[in-house]
Amino acid sequence: MAYFRQLEEQLQGMLKLLCKDDRWLIVINADPDALGAAMGLKRILARKVADVGITQINEIKRPDNLAMIRYLRIPTRKCIPNLVAQYDKFALVDSQPHHNPEFAKLDFSIVIDHHPILPEHPVVAPYVEIKPEYGATCTILTEYLYNLDIRPGKLLATALLYGVKADTQSFERAFVDADIKAFRFLSKHADQLLLKRIARSEFHLDWLRYFSRAFYNLRQIGGGLYAHMGVVENPDILVILADFFMRVHGVPWNVISGEFDDKLIAIFRGDGQRKDMGKFAKSLFGDIGSAGGHRGAARAEVDLEKLEGKDPETCVVKKLTKGKRKGRANNV
Repeated sequence: MAYFRQLEEQLQGMLKLLCKDDRWLIVINADPDALGAAMGLKRILARKVADVGITQINEIKRPDNLAMIRYLRIPTRKCIPNLVAQYDKFALVDSQPHHNPEFAKLDFSIVIDHHPILPEHPVVAPYVEIKPEYGATCTILTEYLYNLDIRPGKLLATALLYGVKADTQSFERAFVDADIKAFRFLSKHADQLLLKRIARSEFHLDWLRYFSRAFYNLRQIGGGLYAHMGVVENPDILVILADFFMRVHGVPWNVISGEFDDKLIAIFRGDGQRKDMGKFAKSLFGDIGSAGGHRGAARAEVDLEKLEGKDPETCVVKKLTKGKRKGRANNV
């Protein structure tokens, strides 16, 4: 019995898209899963095309992402028009074209992802594989490497392993058997010391002040927690805080919001039982911005101008407290 699903015929369809004279650019919204998956796809493409580059649409400031790039030698660069113009073909991993306006500007030949599929946003490309049930896109790329009989080197295996670990939150979020198999397979080839070094690089020292602000602003709404952080220097701070508050006993969900780059950004986290956070985020903000995600983790982004001058925190509270009792959380 095969360790992973058999993909030889399927992968031949992807490999037929490759020409030795083409230059491919792998585009990502950089986080551990996207970085690891991009490295996995780069390894597959590298010996079959003229050149393979990796580019990210976002500014990378989160310490574990920076540590991952540094220690695992991930050659990603900021996506700018001059860079894009140097490439013929484009691949997208750990995202879908409708997830960001920057993606919509490109014509992708390959799309590989694990986020939910939205009927109103079908993904059209010569090669598409989207596995919403999977915990990480890195799992899909690990299956590809295995089926192509490519043994991942130490740095690649570590990148893929950290991607699986991060997106499943060490298997505290939704996952499938394939994620566990990928974790076990990659663990044989990865550098565990590098993995620990990356995993422990979570915070900038000057980010600790945001915890104090979050505790002060925290309020309880309908059994969940909410805090608005005002203007933040990086939206990753909101993600860190939302993950942190999921460790509070008896709290099934939380929302942490803030303002960055003329946008209201809200991060949703849940225990995956009482609420589907992806549907929850979409129900609150889908009509005025981009919103969605998984059952346990989601995100919404709204241009501040769409709030028509209204206070961002007040707008979020009104949406969260529709028909619910509200108040500042105690004993936090």
